[in-house]
Amino acid sequence: MIKAKELNDDAIIDIQVNKTFYLMAKAASFVLLQGMNIQEKGEEYFKAVLTKKYEELDDQQRAFYTVVLLLAEIEKKSTELNLYTEKEILEPGDEGYVEPTLSSN
Repeated sequence: MIKAKELNDDAIIDIQVNKTFYLMAKAASFVLLQGMNIQEKGEEYFKAVLTKKYEELDDQQRAFYTVVLLLAEIEKKSTELNLYTEKEILEPGDEGYVEPTLSSN
């Protein structure tokens, strides 16, 4: 027999998150989204994350949903505490826009 720790059902934990962790979680969400292969499975597969119960989702959808909830909570708290910097990002067609490139170092 082995022992494992599990949070109590009523546990609420406050954690400290820095920008690096936030960006890592955001990058993880993009990797998960790419892995969902929406072009092959269809847009409804993605929309199911928003409409179905967690228990009805497959593992890929559950993982994406979990990370998105984490990101939403981080963004909500950072807004409440005014811990963000708003910046403008140029889009194609905007004056001064430069197409991003991959650098090979």
